[in-house]
Amino acid sequence: MGAAPPAEAVTALEHLLGPVTCNLLSDRRGSRAWKAIGLRGTAALKANNPEAAPGRDKATEMAQEDRHLLALTDAGALSPEYRVDAGAWECGRWLAVRWIDGTPLWNALALARGPEGDRPSVRPWLLGIARTWAEQLERLHAAGWAHADVQPTNTLVTGDGRAAIFDFALSCGPEVTGRLPYRGALIHTTAPEVADAILSTPEDTHVQVRPAADIWGFGASLFWCWTGHRPVPYAADAPLTDKFRAVADGKRLQFDDARPWSFPVFEEIVTACMAPAPDKRPTAADLVAIIEETQ
Repeated sequence: MGAAPPAEAVTALEHLLGPVTCNLLSDRRGSRAWKAIGLRGTAALKANNPEAAPGRDKATEMAQEDRHLLALTDAGALSPEYRVDAGAWECGRWLAVRWIDGTPLWNALALARGPEGDRPSVRPWLLGIARTWAEQLERLHAAGWAHADVQPTNTLVTGDGRAAIFDFALSCGPEVTGRLPYRGALIHTTAPEVADAILSTPEDTHVQVRPAADIWGFGASLFWCWTGHRPVPYAADAPLTDKFRAVADGKRLQFDDARPWSFPVFEEIVTACMAPAPDKRPTAADLVAIIEETQ
């Protein structure tokens, strides 16, 4: 059963979707998420947890994500159907977006991680996931935005083998004032230049993430979920600064030490995305063209 969603959110969603049933999906890191099932559609609903330990201001972050969704929709980078509704409740903020029926990237690639994944049908499927993921990043980047949190838990794979990205709370757009300072996301998929900027600036300084950093995160996520190994080796219990330093210094696990089976075309794409210098990485548009040529 779990925690109940904000009554204000339920009222708003029932106006749009009819009577809804809300099933708790997660309760961690200061926020809760539910699957809200209505007669006229399904939404993913999240709200800050007022009982959470002090840390990131999830209510403010949720309000920021809503502003990002509106701006990205206006810029044509997101479908107008993605954002369902948002608002305040007595203990903070809530946000609802269109439900995406899919499997988290890590789980979706489970078969491909083992030797049994070396089969003809898997190759075009992996490339199709990469291409559709790059297409969404291309739209964001063309609008002057970076997702800034490209990672497996923010990427779903639908039943037809397409990637779908979500969670735009940390995204970086043309406007850098009036927002929470960006100070990193998941370390495993943080680009070296972002890690270096985080280490070399005060904690309250905003680090503007560029599209090239999304490309590094894209490559790192594919490396991680296909090989089963984090792309940057460091001890799990190492201090946070040491982990960021390993990323900033360009330490990387090589495919020779990690690949579950040989897939040269895929490996070349991932390796190009994880080039240490941002200007040496392909753009999202380049990736779409490269992958289309191989399919």
